[in-house]
Amino acid sequence: MKKIIVTGGTGYIGSHTVVELIESGFEVVILDNLSNSNIDVLDGIKKITGIKPEFYKVDLADSSETDKISDVLKNADGIIHFAAYKAVGESVKYPLKYYKNNLNSLINILENMQKYSVKNLIFSSSCTVYGQPKELPVTEQSPILKADSPYGNTKQISEEIISDTIKTSEKLKAISLRYFNPIGAHESAEIGELPLGVPDNLIPYITQTAAGIREQLSIFGSDYNTPDGTAIRDYIHVSDLAKAHIAALKRLISNKNKTNSEVFNIGAGKGNTVLEVVKTFEEVTGVKLNYQIVDRRQGDIEKIWANADLAQKELIWETEKSLAEALLSAWNWEKKYRGIK
Repeated sequence: MKKIIVTGGTGYIGSHTVVELIESGFEVVILDNLSNSNIDVLDGIKKITGIKPEFYKVDLADSSETDKISDVLKNADGIIHFAAYKAVGESVKYPLKYYKNNLNSLINILENMQKYSVKNLIFSSSCTVYGQPKELPVTEQSPILKADSPYGNTKQISEEIISDTIKTSEKLKAISLRYFNPIGAHESAEIGELPLGVPDNLIPYITQTAAGIREQLSIFGSDYNTPDGTAIRDYIHVSDLAKAHIAALKRLISNKNKTNSEVFNIGAGKGNTVLEVVKTFEEVTGVKLNYQIVDRRQGDIEKIWANADLAQKELIWETEKSLAEALLSAWNWEKKYRGIK
């Protein structure tokens, strides 16, 4: 059985990927500092899979802490690296926090991979590396423009760090998955998106507003060059995204990668405006949302969606779930967590 280290494995995307890994026959070890997640997620994973993965609380941005788990790292067949801060708006306010955490954690992971001959890395990248693209949809060959936020810049720099490191190491291989906007929850409603504090992402703010946790949903900007004036994003169900990691990992383990450093767009391949998302949520749940239009948020881009043809061809992967299914699963998770009937 192949052993896979998942950093940030109690987080939103990480926990869903852990479920897919276990159900695909991998042994999983989670490393997480629980800065934006809850240890109870392990119980949700066990309820779904019947297995509670091994867990270590560790701050990977701290090299001395990372050194303490050398026995775990040295026996790994691969690492999926999620551990990073990920809120665009927060990164604009606290850029050094993002550079320190996101870059140091990756550097420490790569150093240990070289030290202990761990060959395979899946990196959690982002469509923010494209900035505001001049042509849509974006492909993997689209220009990497100046990032609109420190968060996006950390993803650009991280991809460069990986590429440069791989050039010096014949055995190390990596695939960077450029996510678009993951939403939804596992169909069991045992795990889902649960940000600590005030949500920075749209969907948990929608579900918390619907649940009465938040008084009102703010929609940032109504004067974008889009059909209804609100920003456009490519929304992908988190379970579909998680399965892309399994496909990428199997590609590396079976040596089917064409180069030692590959990148793939992981998205639904179409865009929806914020208001379209709000209206779809109301339609599938029957819950009316209290929302207001406010000024644009610094760091946000106007519109972006993916061309995911390369991932479909090379990873033999494609999305299966619709926007409506994703939104309904997010609401079912919120209701179950809050005890709403």
